[in-house]
Amino acid sequence: MKTTATLIYPLSLLLCTLLFFGTGCSPKTVIPPDSGPGGAAGLDGGKDINYPLAEGGFSEDSLPIDGRLDDTTGAGMAAGGSGFGADDQSDEYKRIHGRSSANLLPVYFDFDQAGVRGDMTEVLFRNAAYLNSIPGTMVVIEGNSDERGTNEYNLALGERRAINTMQYLINIGVDARRLRTVSYGEERPLFYGQDEQSYSLNRRADFVLQ
Repeated sequence: MKTTATLIYPLSLLLCTLLFFGTGCSPKTVIPPDSGPGGAAGLDGGKDINYPLAEGGFSEDSLPIDGRLDDTTGAGMAAGGSGFGADDQSDEYKRIHGRSSANLLPVYFDFDQAGVRGDMTEVLFRNAAYLNSIPGTMVVIEGNSDERGTNEYNLALGERRAINTMQYLINIGVDARRLRTVSYGEERPLFYGQDEQSYSLNRRADFVLQ
């Protein structure tokens, strides 16, 4: 009896081992949020921190299933041009839309960074889907910064933000011939408070249809 028990135990162990490793399963590959198309880290490298609109209004419920935002403000919110009156809208509207055209959302950046943040990639994919649904329309990507730093530095920073954003769109399928960039640096703040919330909402790239 002792010999039989001695044989059964290692055989049982061997059988369990074969069953466990013979299932064909492999470890799950985890892709970090900043390793998407175009390298979300960008020029300066981004950090995955809270979306600046978390307290203001943007959420999954803000976006219909087809990726488009409804024009909730009525007249004057035409699809083209940055002069459609975004500055005259409510703070809630500006927190969600920035100066972007209807059906598009802005992309936000960390302080002194030009890299596309991991939490902004979904916004870029949604914007790309909308832009591809209206082929032939030109898009200007407007880079902005908060007021800290010199004018020259902030213009260069806004330009890098716009260029990184444009390159990300190209990498996920938007025709490069439809895109151009411009930097306003700190010259066109949308929020005038001298606090981190205002600064974070001014560190932005907008999408303006032409």
